[in-house]
Amino acid sequence: MSDTPFGFGLPPEEPDDGDEGKKKDPQSGGGQGPANPFGFGGMPGAGGFGGPGADNPLAAMFGSLNPSDLGAAFQQLGQMLSYEGGPVNWDMAKQIARQTVSQGTADGTKDASVGPAERNAVQEAVRLADLWLDDATSLPSGAASAVAWSRAEWVEATLPAWKELVDPVAERVGTAMGDVLPEEMQAMAGPLIGMMRSMGGAMFGTQIGQAVGVLAGEVFGSTDIGLPLGPAGKATLLPVNIEAFGKDLGVPKEEVRLYLALREAAHQRLFAHVPWLRSHLFGAVDGYARGIKVDTAKLEDVVGQFDPQNPEQLQDALQQGMFQPEDTPEQKTALARLETALALVEGWVDAVVHAAAKPRLSSADALRETLRRRRASGGPAEQTFATLIGLELRPRRLRDASRLWASLTDARGVDGRDAVWAHPDMLPTASDLDDPDGFVHREQLDFSELDKMLGEAADKPDLKKKDDSSADAEDTKDTDKGDDTE
Repeated sequence: MSDTPFGFGLPPEEPDDGDEGKKKDPQSGGGQGPANPFGFGGMPGAGGFGGPGADNPLAAMFGSLNPSDLGAAFQQLGQMLSYEGGPVNWDMAKQIARQTVSQGTADGTKDASVGPAERNAVQEAVRLADLWLDDATSLPSGAASAVAWSRAEWVEATLPAWKELVDPVAERVGTAMGDVLPEEMQAMAGPLIGMMRSMGGAMFGTQIGQAVGVLAGEVFGSTDIGLPLGPAGKATLLPVNIEAFGKDLGVPKEEVRLYLALREAAHQRLFAHVPWLRSHLFGAVDGYARGIKVDTAKLEDVVGQFDPQNPEQLQDALQQGMFQPEDTPEQKTALARLETALALVEGWVDAVVHAAAKPRLSSADALRETLRRRRASGGPAEQTFATLIGLELRPRRLRDASRLWASLTDARGVDGRDAVWAHPDMLPTASDLDDPDGFVHREQLDFSELDKMLGEAADKPDLKKKDDSSADAEDTKDTDKGDDTE
Protein backbone atom coordinates (compact mmCIF):
# COMPACT_ATOMS: atom_id res chain seq x y z
CA MET A 1 0.00 0.00 0.00
CA SER A 2 1.15 3.51 -0.61
CA ASP A 3 2.54 5.70 2.16
CA THR A 4 -0.66 7.69 2.18
CA PRO A 5 -3.74 5.50 2.66
CA PHE A 6 -5.43 6.98 -0.36
CA GLY A 7 -2.33 7.56 -2.45
CA PHE A 8 -3.63 10.95 -3.49
CA GLY A 9 -0.64 12.15 -5.47
CA LEU A 10 0.10 13.40 -8.91
CA PRO A 11 1.93 11.18 -11.38
CA PRO A 12 5.67 11.68 -11.85
CA GLU A 13 6.55 14.66 -13.99
CA GLU A 14 7.60 13.91 -17.53
CA PRO A 15 11.03 15.07 -18.70
CA ASP A 16 11.03 18.55 -20.15
CA ASP A 17 11.12 18.08 -23.89
CA GLY A 18 10.53 21.68 -24.82
CA ASP A 19 7.44 22.25 -26.88
CA GLU A 20 6.53 18.57 -26.71
CA GLY A 21 5.67 18.99 -23.03
CA LYS A 22 3.27 21.87 -23.47
CA LYS A 23 -0.30 21.40 -22.43
CA LYS A 24 -2.80 21.72 -25.23
CA ASP A 25 -6.49 22.27 -25.19
CA PRO A 26 -8.03 19.12 -23.66
CA GLN A 27 -10.73 19.17 -26.28
CA SER A 28 -8.13 18.71 -28.98
CA GLY A 29 -7.08 15.40 -27.47
CA GLY A 30 -3.43 16.06 -28.25
CA GLY A 31 -0.26 16.99 -26.48
CA GLN A 32 1.28 16.05 -23.18
CA GLY A 33 0.07 18.18 -20.29
CA PRO A 34 2.15 19.04 -17.27
CA ALA A 35 2.11 16.66 -14.31
CA ASN A 36 -0.19 19.04 -12.48
CA PRO A 37 -3.31 19.25 -14.65
CA PHE A 38 -4.24 22.62 -13.19
CA GLY A 39 -1.03 24.10 -14.52
CA PHE A 40 0.09 25.47 -11.16
CA GLY A 41 3.79 24.66 -10.92
CA GLY A 42 7.07 25.90 -9.55
CA MET A 43 7.83 28.20 -6.66
CA PRO A 44 7.87 31.98 -6.53
CA GLY A 45 10.71 33.22 -8.61
CA ALA A 46 10.93 29.97 -10.56
CA GLY A 47 10.33 31.75 -13.81
CA GLY A 48 7.25 32.25 -15.91
CA PHE A 49 6.75 35.61 -17.57
CA GLY A 50 10.07 37.28 -18.15
CA GLY A 51 12.16 34.28 -17.07
CA PRO A 52 13.81 33.52 -13.72
CA GLY A 53 13.71 36.31 -11.19
CA ALA A 54 11.34 38.45 -13.23
CA ASP A 55 9.58 41.10 -11.17
CA ASN A 56 6.13 39.86 -12.01
CA PRO A 57 3.43 39.07 -9.42
CA LEU A 58 1.86 36.51 -11.75
CA ALA A 59 5.14 34.62 -11.81
CA ALA A 60 4.94 34.21 -8.05
CA MET A 61 1.43 32.85 -8.35
CA PHE A 62 1.85 30.59 -11.36
CA GLY A 63 5.56 29.73 -11.31
CA SER A 64 6.92 28.50 -14.62
CA LEU A 65 3.57 28.54 -16.39
CA ASN A 66 3.92 29.39 -20.08
CA PRO A 67 2.03 32.53 -21.20
CA SER A 68 0.11 30.43 -23.73
CA ASP A 69 -1.31 28.38 -20.85
CA LEU A 70 -2.50 31.36 -18.81
CA GLY A 71 -6.05 31.29 -20.14
CA ALA A 72 -6.43 27.57 -19.52
CA ALA A 73 -5.03 27.95 -15.99
CA PHE A 74 -7.50 30.70 -15.09
CA GLN A 75 -10.31 28.71 -16.68
CA GLN A 76 -9.53 25.66 -14.57
CA LEU A 77 -9.15 27.76 -11.43
CA GLY A 78 -12.56 29.20 -12.17
CA GLN A 79 -13.98 25.71 -12.55
CA MET A 80 -12.53 24.75 -9.18
CA LEU A 81 -13.99 27.71 -7.34
CA SER A 82 -17.38 27.73 -9.05
CA TYR A 83 -18.18 24.02 -8.71
CA GLU A 84 -21.33 23.49 -6.64
CA GLY A 85 -22.12 19.83 -7.28
CA GLY A 86 -21.54 16.71 -5.20
CA PRO A 87 -18.40 15.69 -3.33
CA VAL A 88 -16.51 14.96 -6.57
CA ASN A 89 -16.31 17.15 -9.65
CA TRP A 90 -17.04 14.38 -12.14
CA ASP A 91 -16.91 16.67 -15.15
CA MET A 92 -13.32 17.45 -14.25
CA ALA A 93 -12.64 13.76 -13.54
CA LYS A 94 -13.81 12.87 -17.04
CA GLN A 95 -11.72 15.63 -18.60
CA ILE A 96 -8.55 14.56 -16.72
CA ALA A 97 -9.15 10.87 -17.48
CA ARG A 98 -9.54 11.52 -21.18
CA GLN A 99 -6.49 13.76 -21.16
CA THR A 100 -4.49 11.02 -19.43
CA VAL A 101 -5.67 8.49 -21.99
CA SER A 102 -4.67 10.75 -24.87
CA GLN A 103 -1.10 10.89 -23.55
CA GLY A 104 -0.67 7.13 -23.97
CA THR A 105 0.91 4.62 -21.62
CA ALA A 106 4.47 4.46 -20.33
CA ASP A 107 5.48 1.99 -23.03
CA GLY A 108 4.43 4.44 -25.73
CA THR A 109 1.16 2.71 -26.66
CA LYS A 110 -1.41 5.23 -27.85
CA ASP A 111 -5.17 4.89 -27.79
CA ALA A 112 -6.87 4.28 -31.10
CA SER A 113 -10.37 3.86 -32.47
CA VAL A 114 -11.48 0.26 -32.84
CA GLY A 115 -11.81 -0.90 -36.43
CA PRO A 116 -14.32 -3.36 -37.92
CA ALA A 117 -11.82 -6.23 -37.99
CA GLU A 118 -11.07 -5.87 -34.27
CA ARG A 119 -14.77 -5.65 -33.42
CA ASN A 120 -15.46 -8.83 -35.34
CA ALA A 121 -12.53 -10.59 -33.64
CA VAL A 122 -13.83 -9.62 -30.19
CA GLN A 123 -17.36 -10.75 -30.98
CA GLU A 124 -16.09 -14.09 -32.27
CA ALA A 125 -13.85 -14.57 -29.20
CA VAL A 126 -16.72 -13.88 -26.76
CA ARG A 127 -19.05 -16.19 -28.72
CA LEU A 128 -16.54 -19.04 -28.56
CA ALA A 129 -15.75 -18.32 -24.91
CA ASP A 130 -19.43 -18.64 -24.01
CA LEU A 131 -19.60 -22.02 -25.74
CA TRP A 132 -16.62 -23.29 -23.74
CA LEU A 133 -18.03 -21.95 -20.48
CA ASP A 134 -21.24 -23.94 -20.93
CA ASP A 135 -19.27 -27.04 -19.87
CA ALA A 136 -17.58 -25.34 -16.92
CA THR A 137 -20.50 -23.67 -15.13
CA SER A 138 -24.23 -24.13 -14.68
CA LEU A 139 -24.80 -20.39 -14.99
CA PRO A 140 -26.01 -19.50 -18.48
CA SER A 141 -24.54 -16.79 -20.66
CA GLY A 142 -24.78 -13.30 -19.23
CA ALA A 143 -23.60 -11.37 -22.28
CA ALA A 144 -26.37 -10.04 -24.48
CA SER A 145 -23.70 -8.45 -26.70
CA ALA A 146 -19.95 -8.26 -27.14
CA VAL A 147 -18.27 -4.91 -27.72
CA ALA A 148 -14.74 -3.69 -28.41
CA TRP A 149 -13.84 -0.39 -26.78
CA SER A 150 -11.03 2.10 -27.06
CA ARG A 151 -9.56 3.40 -23.82
CA ALA A 152 -11.55 6.61 -24.12
CA GLU A 153 -14.77 4.65 -24.56
CA TRP A 154 -13.91 2.61 -21.45
CA VAL A 155 -13.52 5.82 -19.45
CA GLU A 156 -16.88 7.17 -20.60
CA ALA A 157 -18.73 3.92 -19.93
CA THR A 158 -17.30 3.18 -16.48
CA LEU A 159 -17.50 6.62 -14.86
CA PRO A 160 -21.03 6.00 -13.46
CA ALA A 161 -19.73 2.98 -11.53
CA TRP A 162 -16.72 4.92 -10.27
CA LYS A 163 -19.09 7.61 -9.04
CA GLU A 164 -21.02 5.05 -7.02
CA LEU A 165 -17.80 3.69 -5.53
CA VAL A 166 -15.99 6.92 -4.71
CA ASP A 167 -18.73 9.35 -3.64
CA PRO A 168 -19.17 7.79 -0.15
CA VAL A 169 -15.51 8.44 0.67
CA ALA A 170 -15.48 11.93 -0.79
CA GLU A 171 -18.72 12.77 1.02
CA ARG A 172 -17.04 12.11 4.36
CA VAL A 173 -14.30 14.56 3.47
CA GLY A 174 -16.80 17.24 2.45
CA THR A 175 -18.71 16.77 5.70
CA ALA A 176 -15.50 17.00 7.70
CA MET A 177 -14.64 20.31 6.05
CA GLY A 178 -17.81 21.81 7.48
CA ASP A 179 -17.27 20.33 10.94
CA VAL A 180 -13.71 21.44 11.68
CA LEU A 181 -14.74 24.93 12.77
CA PRO A 182 -16.74 25.70 15.92
CA GLU A 183 -20.46 26.07 15.24
CA GLU A 184 -20.48 29.81 16.03
CA MET A 185 -17.74 30.37 13.43
CA GLN A 186 -19.22 28.26 10.65
CA ALA A 187 -21.68 30.95 9.57
CA MET A 188 -18.92 33.54 9.37
CA ALA A 189 -16.63 31.16 7.52
CA GLY A 190 -19.33 29.98 5.15
CA PRO A 191 -17.76 31.38 1.97
CA LEU A 192 -14.39 29.93 2.90
CA ILE A 193 -15.87 26.51 3.66
CA GLY A 194 -17.79 26.64 0.39
CA MET A 195 -14.58 27.44 -1.45
CA MET A 196 -12.80 24.58 0.30
CA ARG A 197 -15.55 22.15 -0.64
CA SER A 198 -15.51 23.32 -4.25
CA MET A 199 -11.77 22.88 -4.43
CA GLY A 200 -12.02 19.56 -2.61
CA GLY A 201 -14.46 18.33 -5.25
CA ALA A 202 -12.05 19.46 -7.95
CA MET A 203 -9.08 17.84 -6.24
CA PHE A 204 -10.94 14.55 -5.87
CA GLY A 205 -12.01 14.83 -9.49
CA THR A 206 -8.41 15.35 -10.55
CA GLN A 207 -7.06 12.40 -8.61
CA ILE A 208 -9.85 10.06 -9.66
CA GLY A 209 -9.58 11.19 -13.26
CA GLN A 210 -5.85 10.43 -13.27
CA ALA A 211 -6.37 7.02 -11.65
CA VAL A 212 -9.15 6.02 -14.05
CA GLY A 213 -7.16 7.31 -17.02
CA VAL A 214 -4.13 5.24 -16.04
CA LEU A 215 -6.29 2.19 -15.42
CA ALA A 216 -7.84 2.57 -18.87
CA GLY A 217 -4.39 1.92 -20.31
CA GLU A 218 -4.08 -1.41 -18.47
CA VAL A 219 -7.46 -3.16 -18.27
CA PHE A 220 -8.65 -5.78 -20.73
CA GLY A 221 -12.40 -5.50 -20.16
CA SER A 222 -15.10 -4.09 -17.90
CA THR A 223 -14.64 -6.48 -14.94
CA ASP A 224 -10.89 -6.60 -14.30
CA ILE A 225 -11.09 -5.40 -10.70
CA GLY A 226 -13.82 -7.89 -9.79
CA LEU A 227 -16.62 -5.34 -9.99
CA PRO A 228 -19.06 -4.74 -12.85
CA LEU A 229 -17.94 -1.33 -14.09
CA GLY A 230 -19.67 -1.34 -17.47
CA PRO A 231 -23.30 -1.62 -18.58
CA ALA A 232 -25.03 -4.87 -17.65
CA GLY A 233 -24.95 -7.59 -20.29
CA LYS A 234 -22.10 -6.10 -22.35
CA ALA A 235 -19.02 -8.29 -22.53
CA THR A 236 -16.22 -5.86 -23.28
CA LEU A 237 -12.63 -6.17 -24.47
CA LEU A 238 -10.04 -3.46 -25.23
CA PRO A 239 -8.05 -4.60 -28.29
CA VAL A 240 -5.26 -2.02 -27.89
CA ASN A 241 -4.49 -3.20 -24.35
CA ILE A 242 -4.72 -6.88 -25.24
CA GLU A 243 -2.28 -6.31 -28.09
CA ALA A 244 0.19 -4.56 -25.78
CA PHE A 245 -0.16 -7.25 -23.09
CA GLY A 246 0.41 -10.17 -25.43
CA LYS A 247 3.24 -8.91 -27.60
CA ASP A 248 6.04 -10.22 -25.33
CA LEU A 249 4.36 -13.37 -24.02
CA GLY A 250 5.28 -15.68 -26.88
CA VAL A 251 1.63 -16.76 -27.13
CA PRO A 252 -0.49 -16.37 -30.29
CA LYS A 253 -2.58 -13.24 -29.95
CA GLU A 254 -5.72 -15.21 -30.79
CA GLU A 255 -5.17 -17.36 -27.70
CA VAL A 256 -4.50 -14.33 -25.52
CA ARG A 257 -7.70 -12.68 -26.76
CA LEU A 258 -9.71 -15.85 -26.24
CA TYR A 259 -8.42 -16.43 -22.72
CA LEU A 260 -9.28 -12.85 -21.72
CA ALA A 261 -12.68 -13.23 -23.40
CA LEU A 262 -13.26 -16.29 -21.17
CA ARG A 263 -12.58 -14.19 -18.09
CA GLU A 264 -14.86 -11.36 -19.21
CA ALA A 265 -17.66 -13.75 -20.20
CA ALA A 266 -17.37 -15.65 -16.89
CA HIS A 267 -17.69 -12.40 -14.93
CA GLN A 268 -20.73 -11.48 -17.00
CA ARG A 269 -22.43 -14.81 -16.19
CA LEU A 270 -21.85 -14.37 -12.48
CA PHE A 271 -23.10 -10.79 -12.29
CA ALA A 272 -26.09 -11.49 -14.55
CA HIS A 273 -27.38 -14.58 -12.73
CA VAL A 274 -26.54 -13.76 -9.11
CA PRO A 275 -28.86 -10.77 -8.80
CA TRP A 276 -27.81 -9.76 -5.28
CA LEU A 277 -24.06 -9.82 -6.01
CA ARG A 278 -23.59 -6.32 -7.38
CA SER A 279 -25.35 -4.63 -4.48
CA HIS A 280 -23.47 -6.92 -2.08
CA LEU A 281 -20.10 -5.81 -3.46
CA PHE A 282 -20.92 -2.13 -3.74
CA GLY A 283 -22.50 -2.26 -0.29
CA ALA A 284 -19.29 -3.73 1.09
CA VAL A 285 -17.33 -0.85 -0.44
CA ASP A 286 -19.78 1.65 1.05
CA GLY A 287 -19.58 -0.06 4.46
CA TYR A 288 -15.82 0.18 4.41
CA ALA A 289 -15.94 3.82 3.30
CA ARG A 290 -18.18 4.70 6.25
CA GLY A 291 -15.37 3.69 8.57
CA ILE A 292 -12.91 6.14 7.02
CA LYS A 293 -12.01 8.99 9.34
CA VAL A 294 -10.54 12.35 8.49
CA ASP A 295 -7.58 13.74 10.41
CA THR A 296 -9.48 16.76 11.70
CA ALA A 297 -6.40 18.26 13.32
CA LYS A 298 -4.65 18.38 9.97
CA LEU A 299 -7.79 19.63 8.28
CA GLU A 300 -8.19 22.39 10.87
CA ASP A 301 -4.64 23.47 10.15
CA VAL A 302 -5.34 23.53 6.41
CA VAL A 303 -8.55 25.54 6.86
CA GLY A 304 -6.87 27.98 9.26
CA GLN A 305 -3.96 28.67 6.93
CA PHE A 306 -5.75 28.29 3.60
CA ASP A 307 -4.60 30.78 0.98
CA PRO A 308 -6.99 31.12 -1.99
CA GLN A 309 -4.00 32.11 -4.13
CA ASN A 310 -2.40 28.74 -3.41
CA PRO A 311 -4.88 26.09 -4.58
CA GLU A 312 -2.17 23.44 -4.37
CA GLN A 313 -2.27 23.67 -0.57
CA LEU A 314 -5.28 21.38 -0.36
CA GLN A 315 -3.58 19.06 -2.84
CA ASP A 316 -0.57 18.86 -0.52
CA ALA A 317 -2.82 17.99 2.41
CA LEU A 318 -4.35 15.16 0.44
CA GLN A 319 -0.89 13.86 -0.45
CA GLN A 320 0.28 13.95 3.16
CA GLY A 321 -2.37 11.52 4.35
CA MET A 322 -5.46 13.27 5.66
CA PHE A 323 -7.55 10.08 5.60
CA GLN A 324 -7.12 6.95 7.70
CA PRO A 325 -9.27 3.82 8.10
CA GLU A 326 -10.74 3.49 11.58
CA ASP A 327 -8.93 0.79 13.56
CA THR A 328 -12.14 -0.60 15.06
CA PRO A 329 -13.69 -4.10 15.09
CA GLU A 330 -16.48 -2.82 12.83
CA GLN A 331 -14.02 -1.47 10.27
CA LYS A 332 -11.97 -4.67 10.34
CA THR A 333 -15.16 -6.64 9.74
CA ALA A 334 -16.08 -4.37 6.83
CA LEU A 335 -12.62 -4.77 5.33
CA ALA A 336 -12.73 -8.56 5.69
CA ARG A 337 -16.20 -8.65 4.12
CA LEU A 338 -15.07 -6.61 1.12
CA GLU A 339 -11.82 -8.51 0.59
CA THR A 340 -13.57 -11.87 0.91
CA ALA A 341 -16.37 -10.95 -1.49
CA LEU A 342 -13.93 -9.76 -4.16
CA ALA A 343 -11.69 -12.78 -3.65
CA LEU A 344 -14.65 -15.14 -4.07
CA VAL A 345 -15.65 -13.48 -7.34
CA GLU A 346 -12.11 -13.55 -8.72
CA GLY A 347 -11.46 -17.07 -7.41
CA TRP A 348 -14.62 -18.44 -9.01
CA VAL A 349 -13.74 -16.83 -12.34
CA ASP A 350 -10.19 -18.17 -12.11
CA ALA A 351 -11.38 -21.72 -11.40
CA VAL A 352 -14.12 -21.72 -14.05
CA VAL A 353 -11.92 -20.22 -16.77
CA HIS A 354 -9.14 -22.70 -16.02
CA ALA A 355 -11.60 -25.60 -16.30
CA ALA A 356 -12.85 -24.29 -19.65
CA ALA A 357 -9.43 -23.38 -21.11
CA LYS A 358 -7.17 -26.17 -19.85
CA PRO A 359 -8.40 -28.88 -22.27
CA ARG A 360 -8.47 -26.52 -25.24
CA LEU A 361 -5.61 -24.01 -24.99
CA SER A 362 -2.00 -25.12 -24.75
CA SER A 363 -1.13 -21.77 -23.17
CA ALA A 364 -3.86 -21.92 -20.49
CA ASP A 365 -1.49 -22.62 -17.58
CA ALA A 366 0.99 -19.95 -18.63
CA LEU A 367 -1.69 -17.30 -19.13
CA ARG A 368 -3.32 -18.14 -15.81
CA GLU A 369 -0.05 -17.79 -13.92
CA THR A 370 0.88 -14.59 -15.76
CA LEU A 371 -2.39 -12.95 -14.79
CA ARG A 372 -2.07 -14.15 -11.20
CA ARG A 373 1.42 -12.71 -10.90
CA ARG A 374 0.27 -9.50 -12.51
CA ARG A 375 -2.28 -9.15 -9.75
CA ALA A 376 0.12 -10.20 -6.99
CA SER A 377 2.79 -7.73 -8.05
CA GLY A 378 0.47 -4.80 -7.37
CA GLY A 379 -1.23 -4.40 -10.73
CA PRO A 380 -3.54 -1.57 -11.72
CA ALA A 381 -6.59 -2.99 -9.97
CA GLU A 382 -4.96 -3.00 -6.54
CA GLN A 383 -3.31 0.38 -7.06
CA THR A 384 -6.57 1.97 -8.14
CA PHE A 385 -8.45 0.62 -5.14
CA ALA A 386 -5.67 1.88 -2.88
CA THR A 387 -5.89 5.30 -4.53
CA LEU A 388 -9.66 5.66 -4.43
CA ILE A 389 -10.79 4.01 -1.17
CA GLY A 390 -7.63 3.19 0.73
CA LEU A 391 -7.89 -0.55 0.06
CA GLU A 392 -5.28 -2.84 -1.41
CA LEU A 393 -6.50 -6.37 -2.06
CA ARG A 394 -4.56 -9.28 -0.62
CA PRO A 395 -3.30 -11.29 -3.58
CA ARG A 396 -3.19 -14.53 -1.58
CA ARG A 397 -6.95 -14.43 -1.21
CA LEU A 398 -7.37 -15.07 -4.93
CA ARG A 399 -5.44 -18.35 -4.82
CA ASP A 400 -7.22 -19.48 -1.66
CA ALA A 401 -10.63 -18.73 -3.18
CA SER A 402 -9.75 -20.47 -6.44
CA ARG A 403 -8.66 -23.56 -4.49
CA LEU A 404 -11.91 -23.51 -2.52
CA TRP A 405 -14.07 -23.38 -5.65
CA ALA A 406 -12.05 -26.18 -7.27
CA SER A 407 -12.49 -28.32 -4.15
CA LEU A 408 -16.23 -27.65 -4.15
CA THR A 409 -16.37 -28.77 -7.79
CA ASP A 410 -14.62 -32.05 -6.94
CA ALA A 411 -16.93 -32.64 -3.98
CA ARG A 412 -20.30 -31.59 -5.38
CA GLY A 413 -19.88 -31.10 -9.08
CA VAL A 414 -20.45 -27.97 -11.13
CA ASP A 415 -24.10 -27.57 -10.13
CA GLY A 416 -23.37 -27.98 -6.43
CA ARG A 417 -20.51 -25.50 -6.56
CA ASP A 418 -22.53 -22.82 -8.34
CA ALA A 419 -25.49 -23.35 -5.99
CA VAL A 420 -23.44 -21.65 -3.25
CA TRP A 421 -24.17 -18.34 -5.01
CA ALA A 422 -27.90 -18.79 -4.32
CA HIS A 423 -27.74 -16.60 -1.20
CA PRO A 424 -25.05 -14.41 0.42
CA ASP A 425 -25.39 -16.35 3.69
CA MET A 426 -24.16 -19.46 1.91
CA LEU A 427 -20.87 -17.90 0.80
CA PRO A 428 -17.61 -18.88 2.46
CA THR A 429 -16.20 -16.48 5.04
CA ALA A 430 -12.70 -15.08 5.44
CA SER A 431 -11.84 -17.90 7.85
CA ASP A 432 -13.09 -20.41 5.26
CA LEU A 433 -10.57 -19.03 2.78
CA ASP A 434 -7.87 -19.86 5.32
CA ASP A 435 -9.09 -23.47 5.35
CA PRO A 436 -10.81 -24.25 2.02
CA ASP A 437 -10.75 -28.03 2.54
CA GLY A 438 -12.31 -27.61 5.97
CA PHE A 439 -15.17 -25.59 4.47
CA VAL A 440 -15.80 -28.15 1.75
CA HIS A 441 -15.68 -31.07 4.21
CA ARG A 442 -17.99 -29.35 6.69
CA GLU A 443 -20.48 -28.34 4.03
CA GLN A 444 -20.42 -31.81 2.53
CA LEU A 445 -21.23 -33.34 5.94
CA ASP A 446 -24.07 -30.90 6.47
CA PHE A 447 -25.63 -31.74 3.13
CA SER A 448 -25.08 -35.46 3.62
CA GLU A 449 -26.78 -35.42 7.03
CA LEU A 450 -29.71 -33.49 5.59
CA ASP A 451 -30.06 -35.93 2.69
CA LYS A 452 -29.83 -38.85 5.13
CA MET A 453 -32.57 -37.46 7.34
CA LEU A 454 -34.85 -36.78 4.39
CA GLY A 455 -34.17 -40.21 2.98
CA GLU A 456 -34.91 -41.97 6.27
CA ALA A 457 -38.17 -40.12 6.64
CA ALA A 458 -39.23 -41.15 3.13
CA ASP A 459 -38.25 -44.82 3.70
CA LYS A 460 -40.36 -45.42 6.85
CA PRO A 461 -43.76 -46.70 5.64
CA ASP A 462 -44.74 -47.86 9.18
CA LEU A 463 -44.28 -44.35 10.47
CA LYS A 464 -46.29 -42.99 7.58
CA LYS A 465 -49.00 -45.62 8.20
CA LYS A 466 -49.04 -44.74 11.88
CA ASP A 467 -49.34 -41.07 11.05
CA ASP A 468 -52.21 -41.83 8.68
CA SER A 469 -53.96 -43.95 11.34
CA SER A 470 -53.57 -41.21 13.89
CA ALA A 471 -54.99 -38.72 11.47
CA ASP A 472 -58.02 -40.99 10.83
CA ALA A 473 -58.54 -41.43 14.55
CA GLU A 474 -58.47 -37.69 15.06
CA ASP A 475 -61.00 -37.23 12.27
CA THR A 476 -63.29 -39.84 13.85
CA LYS A 477 -62.94 -38.24 17.25
CA ASP A 478 -63.81 -34.85 15.85
CA THR A 479 -66.84 -36.34 14.10
CA ASP A 480 -68.04 -37.97 17.31
CA LYS A 481 -67.67 -34.71 19.15
CA GLY A 482 -69.72 -33.05 16.53
CA ASP A 483 -72.48 -35.66 16.88
CA ASP A 484 -72.53 -35.27 20.68
CA THR A 485 -72.86 -31.55 20.31
CA GLU A 486 -75.81 -31.88 18.08
